Amino acid sequence: MKEQLITKKILNWYDLNKRSLPWRKNISLQKRQYYTLVSEFMLQQTQVVTVIPYFDRFIKNIPSLKILSKVQNKKLIKLWEGLGYYSRARNLKKTAQVVVKNFNGKLPDNFEDLKSLPGIGNYTASAILAIAFNKQYIPLDGNIERVLKRYLYLKKDKDIQKDNLIKKKSIFGISSRSSDYAQALMELGALICKPKNPLCYQCPISNKCKSFKKKDFDLKKNLKKNKDKYFILKVYKKDQRYLLIRNTKFNFLKNLTIFPMEELSKPKNFNENLNFKMSNMNMNIKIQYLKDIRKIHSPYWVDKKKLNNYMLPSFTKKIVKYLEKN
Repeated sequence: MKEQLITKKILNWYDLNKRSLPWRKNISLQKRQYYTLVSEFMLQQTQVVTVIPYFDRFIKNIPSLKILSKVQNKKLIKLWEGLGYYSRARNLKKTAQVVVKNFNGKLPDNFEDLKSLPGIGNYTASAILAIAFNKQYIPLDGNIERVLKRYLYLKKDKDIQKDNLIKKKSIFGISSRSSDYAQALMELGALICKPKNPLCYQCPISNKCKSFKKKDFDLKKNLKKNKDKYFILKVYKKDQRYLLIRNTKFNFLKNLTIFPMEELSKPKNFNENLNFKMSNMNMNIKIQYLKDIRKIHSPYWVDKKKLNNYMLPSFTKKIVKYLEKN
């Protein structure tokens, strides 16, 4: 009974406070499934406010799963350009192709089949089942984790392990409005139970929240240490153009256009010019200016003044801008 009271309070709050997001529109079931699939892929590693314009443009240009399964890679990557983590876009298309081929063009409505699709793990499968199919799943994203940790005052290392959080989330109960409830919990974390300065006096469940009672809102995190990696980035310039290559060597930005690069193993006295955080990697980059281009075979020469005309990842564009300033 206690859990159902929590559920009711959170849903009542959501009904009054939910954001108007493009993937929450009142649409047909088939469109809802497609919108949920696309938005969940985009929302992996990326904030809602960043995703909204990308989602709108994507849906306008690729309005259905069937069209997505046949879209040209060049168009797909161009629409994704700037969102980063490009493997998401490639997996999204692969998923569309598998669904069209093996599931008669309909997104599967069970956990195992969803998990078998490219780019879909436990969280994304749970989110799709809850939001698109109204099944009683609570997807454990960063927002819901935060609410759970604070509500139950989970501070010890063993308490915040993923397996324990999955068990503890049953405190939230279940609802016949599973689609709304999953989104309500996410929304509560995003808008009220924020990482810093949570708005506890607007929270529908603060009266039972252990962190609120203790006035201790600090969060214990499982720290994932980024791996330090070192690269020489080679710059060849002719007139106003830079030489780029198609990346077939590195797992990051696979098959996209980057500067020629070489990875070094624990170099001594490495004075980097640039530093990038990418996925779980801390990239230390040293620029090397070269003139001999005979050993480099590439059709990619880009004009620094026409960057927006090319299909380039943000990583490459940022490096061009750095080179022009320095």
